[in-house]
Amino acid sequence: MRVLAEVHARDGYPVNWPDRPGEWLSHGPSLGSWVAELGGCLVGHVSLSPAGEGDLAPALWSERQGVPPGTAAVVGRLFVAPEARGHRIGALLIGRAVREARRHGLHPVLDVVTSDTAAAALYERMGWELMATVEQRWSPHQTVAVHCYAAPS
Repeated sequence: MRVLAEVHARDGYPVNWPDRPGEWLSHGPSLGSWVAELGGCLVGHVSLSPAGEGDLAPALWSERQGVPPGTAAVVGRLFVAPEARGHRIGALLIGRAVREARRHGLHPVLDVVTSDTAAAALYERMGWELMATVEQRWSPHQTVAVHCYAAPS
């Protein structure tokens, strides 16, 4: 939780700080979660989930490919400690989630708020395709613009 709190304070991720951060990290059905260590310290996290109701990126990818929505997996909860950046940890974590999605026969997708330009730049450097930028209602009082990406084939 310490690393997540540091990332939230510096980068605003997650946009809305969860009441129970530990539950937020492990919430819902999961195909796996991974952490990264550097010098014996936990410095990053990523998870992979099956497509769920209301997930925009899997729906966009499925529509574009003409396949059922259940054929995509969502990469999420990705963060790297500010002091550990520059070591390719984010790319390594994404790579791990991508391999796991493909092991399950699923195509990795994700979404990211448009204000997180550093994350979007990382995905694009890794060859992820921007499918669309859409408005997503997170609550009755909050609408957020998100970029939806698909991993390269």
